[in-house]
Amino acid sequence: MVFFALFAHDPHIVCVPAGSKLFAEGDDGQVMYVLTLGSAEVSVNNRVVETLEPGAVVGEISIVAPGPRSATVVAKTDCEFVAVDEQRFSYLVQQAPYFATSVMRTLAERLRATSRALATVDGH
Repeated sequence: MVFFALFAHDPHIVCVPAGSKLFAEGDDGQVMYVLTLGSAEVSVNNRVVETLEPGAVVGEISIVAPGPRSATVVAKTDCEFVAVDEQRFSYLVQQAPYFATSVMRTLAERLRATSRALATVDGH
């Protein structure tokens, strides 16, 4: 099954025009998103840390631990995101276990990148 096939008929599409925010640092978060169209930037403390392309997940921490968002996501171009709440996430994991692996891989890569950035700032 192709990754995008999981979201092909999803009714929870969020359209974000270029220059607008999907969410902001500190916002309450209980949903993650999958970018299906466009390009977006992730920033922390007003510093761009990642550019998202179609297929990228964002806000995944909110599925594991709902709470304040740790980053801001702004659409570089007109974007479409699929909103994935905890119930849908559980369904996707059951239907396509590789989806859970993909989300965990994203979490791990972002944790490593943050650790490297902090080590550079601290001079280690």
